[in-house]
Amino acid sequence: MASFKPTKIQIYPQLGAKVTQDTLYWKNYKAPVQVKEFGAITNIDFSPLAPHNYAVTASTRIHIYGPFSQEPVKTFTRFKDTAYSGRFRSDGQLLVAGCEDSVVRLFDVSGKVALRMFKGHTKAVHVADFTSDCYHILTCSDDYTCCLWDIPNSTELTKYKEHSDYIRCGATSKLNKDLFVTGSYDHTLKMFDARVQKSVMTMDHNHPVESVLFYPSEGLLVSAGGRYVKVWDLLKRGQPLVSLKNHHKTVTCLCLSGNGQRLLSASLDRHVKVYNTTNYKVVHSFDYTASILSLALAPEDESVVVGMTNGILSIKHRKTSEEKQGPTGQPRRQPVFRVFVKGRNCVPKQDDFLVSKSAKSHLAKYDKQLKRFNVSKALDTALESWKKNRKPEITVAVIKELDRRGTLKNALAGRDEQNLSQLVNFLIGNVVDPRFAPVLVTATEMILDIYKAVVGQSSVVDRQLVRLQELVEREIDYQQDLLEVLGMLDTLFASTLPRKEVPCPGNSQPNGLAEVDPGPQLRVA
Repeated sequence: MASFKPTKIQIYPQLGAKVTQDTLYWKNYKAPVQVKEFGAITNIDFSPLAPHNYAVTASTRIHIYGPFSQEPVKTFTRFKDTAYSGRFRSDGQLLVAGCEDSVVRLFDVSGKVALRMFKGHTKAVHVADFTSDCYHILTCSDDYTCCLWDIPNSTELTKYKEHSDYIRCGATSKLNKDLFVTGSYDHTLKMFDARVQKSVMTMDHNHPVESVLFYPSEGLLVSAGGRYVKVWDLLKRGQPLVSLKNHHKTVTCLCLSGNGQRLLSASLDRHVKVYNTTNYKVVHSFDYTASILSLALAPEDESVVVGMTNGILSIKHRKTSEEKQGPTGQPRRQPVFRVFVKGRNCVPKQDDFLVSKSAKSHLAKYDKQLKRFNVSKALDTALESWKKNRKPEITVAVIKELDRRGTLKNALAGRDEQNLSQLVNFLIGNVVDPRFAPVLVTATEMILDIYKAVVGQSSVVDRQLVRLQELVEREIDYQQDLLEVLGMLDTLFASTLPRKEVPCPGNSQPNGLAEVDPGPQLRVA
């Protein structure tokens, strides 16, 4: 008896992903190195000086890692509660951080004990950063205030209280020591000038603001909050330019590439999106295993460092030119076809003893049911496979096999309301697909012939049949419109193309007709 042949699942062509220069650039990183921290990682900041160490703020400590170290080279633990926003000064010698206990601490990178402690806030300080002149510190707190502090005298210079909710993000200008921007959970962004006693500009983000970022020219400002990333034109009094909605959950942090031409945003949806700052389209995306709270890029984009809610620090290093090539200095070659067919045509020698073992065939569940002639169960299994894996080609292949056997009508008949509803739902989703239409149109006609006598007894099935009818009618209208457009295009092309005369051998007439000899003529006297 011949063995059972499993159902052949047709492989349909798929469009490949478009490979761009951004794809090649952002995929040129090694496998990520993961380091476990003591808590959720709230901030990552790179030192501006070589070798570009980076500070990781997590739980009650700040770790400083070297560019290629998996163990911290320095640790600051002088915090009584959760630390926030550990950032380097522009000379890389000092580090400032806020804390849940409302105290701001200033550290020398080469020491351990805090050089200064700034006390003035009444609640947690989530933002601490240096101004461009290196002599002042900006702090923002949950007590709705932001302050400027003088480092040499450890005194408070100015305090602003214009927000009505927590201030969770802020950025200082690198071109002007007096300008800074704050973002609050009251949905507003405010720009302050230290020479004025109130804010000079206010922008409404319409969502709690989680992160703000200046462009290098500082003519544009980027804010992140909710699912939105928005760009503001500061030269036009904070006019909104672009609103991006490419994440599924709250966007938590922003970052710019080394050349300032790519904008990165990270979100709780575990994705990092890379935007082109010319047209603000997504050019690449990174996926991670947990929600992202912090993101930083090393100078020249040599490393991508991401901090997650589960305390995992993920570091991706860029591949060097030697790692892109093989050990001999030549580019790595992909396996050729002969590697995969090696040994396939091998013939045993005269003295060889061949031990053969029959390969056991593993059938899919629907094939096992087809083998037992349980056609209805086979179709039910294929529908469950589509519902579970979203692979309609399997269900279509089973329907095609049942039609070939002549048992499709038996498999479709005798169904209750739930099974019939599931089958009609599958037809609604795939009957107009040109890949599956030749098979599913036949199944649809059979269903209508079988169940036309019971139409009207189930409101659920009746609604689905009406929807299926509207879908097919709409597709027919599309096809008719396309045929009309095709006819117009044929006429247009025929009228615009130059006419060419086709010469006929042995004939000088341009129309291809041979000249007829009239013969001798009679002369009448």
